[in-house]
Amino acid sequence: MKDLICLEFQDSVSKCLLRHRSILDVLSKLQEATARTNRAVAKSVTCCGCIEIQGSKQRIPAEASLGEADRFLSTHLEGELCVNCREQVEEELGTILFYLAGLCNLLDISLYDLLVKEQKKLYSLGPFTLS
Repeated sequence: MKDLICLEFQDSVSKCLLRHRSILDVLSKLQEATARTNRAVAKSVTCCGCIEIQGSKQRIPAEASLGEADRFLSTHLEGELCVNCREQVEEELGTILFYLAGLCNLLDISLYDLLVKEQKKLYSLGPFTLS
């Protein structure tokens, strides 16, 4: 059932992705969508002010176990997105998903299989997955 959502989404993207059919177009549009997402989050901080970024060095006590580390780590975010900013960020993230699905289509990669593969990595590697 869950794989059907990804399959239908990829199929819908394939039908809609007419103008940007080239792999180069899709790659550049994906990068542009990521930049627009970054900009939307930055504007939430600098223009709206609904969220703030309070960056500082992450400090984990030496005696803390790996399982306890997340209690000491910060997102550096304060506040939450207002309705308008949330809408804009969600729109930009949706565009990322669109072009990601388009890239998967062009490379004959199942978005669902990719999600399952990454989930398995998370389960087996845990906190060592990407950092």
